[in-house]
Amino acid sequence: MSEPQLGSYAPEDITFLLKPVSIAPTGVAEKEAMIQSGRAHYSEMISEERRPDERYLEIFEQARGRSRTRIAREICAIALHLRDRIAEGTFDPQVTLCSLVRAGVPYGVLLHRELVALGIDSRHYGISIIRDRGLDEVAMQHVLAERPALGVLFVDGWTGKGAISRELRSSWQAITGMQPEMVVLADPSGHAAISGSHEDWLIPSGILGANISGLVSRSILRRDLVGPGDFHGSMPVSHLADIDMSRDFVDEITSSAKNLRGHVTAVSPDPKFRATLRAAAADCVSQIARAHGVENLNRIKPGIAEATRAVLRRRPDRVFVRSLEDHDLAALVHLCRTDGIDLVVDGDITFPYRAITLIKRTS
Repeated sequence: MSEPQLGSYAPEDITFLLKPVSIAPTGVAEKEAMIQSGRAHYSEMISEERRPDERYLEIFEQARGRSRTRIAREICAIALHLRDRIAEGTFDPQVTLCSLVRAGVPYGVLLHRELVALGIDSRHYGISIIRDRGLDEVAMQHVLAERPALGVLFVDGWTGKGAISRELRSSWQAITGMQPEMVVLADPSGHAAISGSHEDWLIPSGILGANISGLVSRSILRRDLVGPGDFHGSMPVSHLADIDMSRDFVDEITSSAKNLRGHVTAVSPDPKFRATLRAAAADCVSQIARAHGVENLNRIKPGIAEATRAVLRRRPDRVFVRSLEDHDLAALVHLCRTDGIDLVVDGDITFPYRAITLIKRTS
């Protein structure tokens, strides 16, 4: 099992329940062919993480500057919502944040810090969840041996088309018989129980990877590396250590949050509006699938963060954007122009998202 100090965050901020492993990188083209042909699951391979160029990092810094106060305000508002629920008896006073590795990790750190500042008993873990494989059951049993299930809250950065939320629901029900609660900053598709907003906006960490999430890779699950009693695997991403922003990113936002306490109101989830968004998101994905003959919906990556990550990690066919002038899409547009990827401007087809990447079919 993993050591608590895995990754580059401070030990008091998070405990990663991951097993350090090492595998040779797989080229993006080969990985894509293996995934689409069904010869291997994506969790059995990993490519070397792309190093952002100078312009890309500049775009990140601009987004970071614009969003610092917004993220702090939304984290404070989510923490107040949890405090209110604890007070009314609808959430356990022992809060256990399980951040989904990797996108949820920075926001789990921030929310954990804010809960502690409010005097709430909070613990924070980094947990693996893999599409078609579910939650890491070994990790979750480790958590449940120490903390009550009624206080578990899963943390992610955003929602796309709902694949991970559905995976989470199926896994958590199998483990506990309960419905899971997931919190995100951006929930454009209405799949999270709690969110900072329902806008598809540029969360800065969404356009980076390991160097904003504690220098750990996405989770790996291969039988020769991960045994029955092991946590899911992860590799240290040491080649990005010189540009690791993980601690600095959360420290800066925590500093802003201190100045906002007492000036923020709790978020108020709206289940009816979430249902409307889920329908709009499903319709958007279906339109693209019909228009482009897509049978495997995993080839469609909606939302700014998912669309950007797909360009970085996969083989895109084209990218749909709401507008080329949208500063929240600057990083994605830069990548597309750098890599020669077709950009399609269509504000109607992308709603409720601002960007969508369509993965190239390999066969």
